[in-house]
Amino acid sequence: MALTAAQVAEQKKQVEELIAGSDVGFAKALFFGKFKGELLFPYPTLPAEKAVQAEAQAARVREYAERHIDAMKIDRDARIPDDVIAGLAALDVYRLTIPAEYGGLGFNQQMYLKTMEVFGGHDSSVAVFVNAHHSIGCRALVLFGTPEQQARWLPGLLDGTKLCAFALTEPEAGSDAGNVQTTARPTDDGEAYILDGVKQYITNGGIADVLTVMARTPAPTRDKPDATKITAFLVTPDMPGFEVLEARAEKCGIRGTATGKLRFTNMRVPKANILGPIGKGLKVALTVLDFGRTTFGASCTGHAKTALKAMVEHAKRRVQFQQPLAEFQLVQKKIAFAAAHTFAMEAATTQCAAFIDRGFEDYMLETAILKVFATEHLWTIINDAIQVWGGKAYFCDQPLERWMRDARINLIGEGANDVLKAFVAVVGCRGSGEYLKGLRDDVMGGRWSLRKLGAAIGVGASLVVPWATTGTPDVPVHSPDLHDDAHTLGKLIREFGLKLPHVFMELKDEAKFVQAQLVHERIADIAIDIYVSSCVLSRLDHLMGHAAENGKLVAKNADPYEDVAAGRYYLKMAFRRIRDRFAALDNNDDPSCLAAAQAMMAKV
Repeated sequence: MALTAAQVAEQKKQVEELIAGSDVGFAKALFFGKFKGELLFPYPTLPAEKAVQAEAQAARVREYAERHIDAMKIDRDARIPDDVIAGLAALDVYRLTIPAEYGGLGFNQQMYLKTMEVFGGHDSSVAVFVNAHHSIGCRALVLFGTPEQQARWLPGLLDGTKLCAFALTEPEAGSDAGNVQTTARPTDDGEAYILDGVKQYITNGGIADVLTVMARTPAPTRDKPDATKITAFLVTPDMPGFEVLEARAEKCGIRGTATGKLRFTNMRVPKANILGPIGKGLKVALTVLDFGRTTFGASCTGHAKTALKAMVEHAKRRVQFQQPLAEFQLVQKKIAFAAAHTFAMEAATTQCAAFIDRGFEDYMLETAILKVFATEHLWTIINDAIQVWGGKAYFCDQPLERWMRDARINLIGEGANDVLKAFVAVVGCRGSGEYLKGLRDDVMGGRWSLRKLGAAIGVGASLVVPWATTGTPDVPVHSPDLHDDAHTLGKLIREFGLKLPHVFMELKDEAKFVQAQLVHERIADIAIDIYVSSCVLSRLDHLMGHAAENGKLVAKNADPYEDVAAGRYYLKMAFRRIRDRFAALDNNDDPSCLAAAQAMMAKV
């Protein structure tokens, strides 16, 4: 039966209320066809005093790295030298994000990422080493530690003599963070917990002095007396039962990092070492990973700039067929792609960091998008740089083969990109009001399950109605030169909001939607390019804020990567990709793809 006009109006009102609140993030609103421009415009910049401090710190690190951090030697020796670890301490690197009251510099996320971009552009091993200490190490203590815990632990983490690690991953718990098997059972006197289990692939794990460890604690209910929930613990290697099975695993890339495997056997951990509320360890883990994923954006941006510079310089000096490589259009195509996506990486990274610094509560979708976008496109940029360099890039006396090995782990670490794409699509779609609450509980519970998706969405005509009168959202750019791009983005956002209910309905059978991960991938790809395009438009509007002189934009500074042409080219590519994926939602080869896979799996 058709809904009345009053019912339609009421549903529309409910939708507007659902996404209008300040606690709803920018990316989630996109799934309704809404553009919360006030969250992205104007483009975020640091206050003058903080900008000077952050740039000065980055400059100190850059100078030190160029003189003292030998990336090729670190890769060859599979170790960051002790003198480099000490040198970073002299530069206050370990103090960056620790609050000033505990002896740190108290950098906010935007300030910190200025330094991380430098490390990412110089050596990925050092970048990951520092990130493990800060973004997923100290950060857990800063965000969730009690004042007593912070006063006890943080002052000892300032000078590099004591390092942090974050121990989540296990043989059965990779991207499936909720599948932690390490157990923590309370002692009879209630004063401690006994931990048993194995952790693997832990950066700094075998050399850290303080580790945040995730383990399952009892959480019995009437229906499930054996139920457990994940709790975070602060652990030190001097605890009896703590064993380093492997301190430095041999790896393909980021070889300088110490990637450890640990075992806990009847390890007694005082109750005072519980970090955050009991049973809320997964919230600790996912929150900390949001910070780590933002750092991925900065490190990848730095790495992309270095690869782009190498690509351009080689293309200019290398002559083939009596022409510099730079004059060939297929080489220029690679340079343009790299420039455009490096510009976009930096824009999206800055916005995510600003969300954190402004105290927003809902940015998990944005950080997941940033991680996927930055890591996938960095991989392409490095691959293209190798192609431009040709055979020379393949040899170990040049850095490009190392860049390739270092960059590959980015698509896997801190949430594999395939999983994060499903996360983006599923969490974004749960914005269809309370229909998806059951699914949200699964995702936030760490189960990453799609089982309830069909039932949660409630596939039916009523799902379409709240969006039926949605107009094209306004994208509030000030530069007249950007009005057309802003209008195009607004139309694509509206189409996104209107398209999703039809996708749900066209699948008809709820079970089919539950398993339609190829559809989820397209939805995520659309959301990623729409979100990043929004960040790019904000940055372009900021850069073009000064009026043009004589038909040429006034350069605000000499940064070659702050290039308006690159940003505008990104928008053209992104809009084309979005349209292609919209079309693929209706016209694709999914049945043939799945049939081919299943036929091969049946034979091999």
